[in-house]
Amino acid sequence: MSSPKLPEHRPLIKVCGMTRAEDLEACRDAGVDLTGFIFHPKSPRYITPKQAADLPRIGLRVGVFVSQSAEEIRKIMDTADLDLAQLHGKQDEQFCKDVGEDRVIRVFWPAGYDSVKELNRDLARFAPVCRMFLLDSGTGGGGHGTTINWSGLKGLEAIRPWLLAGGLTPETVAKALEICRPDGLDLNSGLESTPGCKDARLIQKAVTTAGR
Repeated sequence: MSSPKLPEHRPLIKVCGMTRAEDLEACRDAGVDLTGFIFHPKSPRYITPKQAADLPRIGLRVGVFVSQSAEEIRKIMDTADLDLAQLHGKQDEQFCKDVGEDRVIRVFWPAGYDSVKELNRDLARFAPVCRMFLLDSGTGGGGHGTTINWSGLKGLEAIRPWLLAGGLTPETVAKALEICRPDGLDLNSGLESTPGCKDARLIQKAVTTAGR
């Protein structure tokens, strides 16, 4: 499969945890760039590859993975018609290569580092084997619904395009963009009425507030 082409405009907007066709249609109407599907069975937003495949294709399609092998991820990507794999399991460089280095969004957790300098070293180490980075709250996994210490990202040298995640809402996206200057935002629980059910009004508000 050829490398997916990222939109040139910024900020990129990704909405994750998609489970319903109507939510994807709301993403289309709002101009969302990437839509995410979670393939981690413990998540309340878990979806099967077949269910994901049956949902509308809106923007670049991203699979969220934690514990699967590289081979399993490649198979799921084929079945679910995915463009990118978002890796939340602290997978190493060889794992990223095995998935496909031009198809990987590697997740990092700034709270797990003593300094942004240490984080920058890992970002530089993974840059050759990743398409993008995503910085999330907590120290592992995902879906914490809490916010990163944005001011702690001062001095970040991401090298690759990167997305900011972590409890973002339509009310906080403008401030997050101002302070952190990411290439894009990854939104999930802050756009929901219940887990897995997005609110079309909140999706549109977040995209508009982000200046899109």
